Amino acid sequence: MDPTAAVTALHWQLLRFTELRLDDLYELLRLRSEVFVVEQRCAYLDADGKDRHADAHHLLGRTPDGELAAYLRLLPPGLSFAAASFGRVVTSPRQRGRGYGDALVARALLHAHELWPHSGLTIGAQAHLAGYYGKHGFVVCSDEFLEDDIPHVHMQRAPDGRATAR
Repeated sequence: MDPTAAVTALHWQLLRFTELRLDDLYELLRLRSEVFVVEQRCAYLDADGKDRHADAHHLLGRTPDGELAAYLRLLPPGLSFAAASFGRVVTSPRQRGRGYGDALVARALLHAHELWPHSGLTIGAQAHLAGYYGKHGFVVCSDEFLEDDIPHVHMQRAPDGRATAR
């Protein structure tokens, strides 16, 4: 499925922490654990306090039958990096191969620009996904480093959507 069709195939919600229903919170934490802790075999503290920040936003993409298929959190400038950021990018293992990941990132870029129009974006990405995020205008801006025993890199994207040089 192309990203344009994936965007319309899902019902999208952008919510602050206080706007999440208990069921939403449970589902997003369960999905994050399912993928990051169980599938990727990475024991780490997922509840890092950033989800609850007053300016953090949670982007949820649901299938027509209500399944949480895609999720990420958007963080304001100054919380994780000097620039705005997003992270905890995840698609449900049951929904992969449908373009939902690209649709999720594209949607996040639009919301980040609306929320913080003068901020670029900086993300911490698993190193093997640098090419994937490169398709969305990000460039690597750090050396590779280990985070929770997984190789990562920092990547940046300018406020106007242009890739920023290393």
